[in-house]
Amino acid sequence: MLNIISGVEKTPIKFCIYGAEGVGKTSLASKMPDPLFLDTEGGTSRLDVRRIKISSWEELITTVKEVIDNPDVCKTLVVDTADWAESLCTDFVCNKYRKANIEDFGFGKGYTYLAEEFSNLLQLLSKLVDVGINPVVIAHGKPRKYELPEEQGQFDRWEMKLTKQCAPLVKEWCDVLLFCNYKTFVITTENNTKKASGGKRVMYTTHNPCWDAKNRFSLADELDLAFKFDFTLI
Repeated sequence: MLNIISGVEKTPIKFCIYGAEGVGKTSLASKMPDPLFLDTEGGTSRLDVRRIKISSWEELITTVKEVIDNPDVCKTLVVDTADWAESLCTDFVCNKYRKANIEDFGFGKGYTYLAEEFSNLLQLLSKLVDVGINPVVIAHGKPRKYELPEEQGQFDRWEMKLTKQCAPLVKEWCDVLLFCNYKTFVITTENNTKKASGGKRVMYTTHNPCWDAKNRFSLADELDLAFKFDFTLI
């Protein structure tokens, strides 16, 4: 018999938050419901949050499994950050295959193993949804020069500071991909010269040629970084 479900289902949300250094990504995640941070880089030390310090890939995987088995420990689990977690994963893969570094595998095999292992983490994070926990992944961002074939000139495009094998996995995995940055305004002075002003911290929720972002909840294209998500509505 077919088990057909209709209508909107209210389930936990898979978030990825990335962007410029120091813009407030961790602070944004700290405002989500009852968060517990898996701190791979010490970025939460100045925040009044609950944390577990992670120093190895095995410890990260084991901790996520323990949270799945004990879902009352939090309502949001935050991996801070994905790029440091990827570094731990790289060390794990190299030690497993007895290689000095990821390039020693040759022909890109090391990055294939890395992506396969990193996928295991994302699969575990997805299981958090089944036990009622919002999984959140934080990542640093980096600008890269980008040029469209049909256009002249280059522009900066922001990307997650992950390998080209793991970044697409994270983007596909999440329900909401938020790009956080400082919004700078260019003003014209009295002597007709231009200068940068402002530096307001904002997050972008939809795709742009200069960054990746997405959401499935009809959020505004641009939101103030102080925006508080209403988890009863999205």
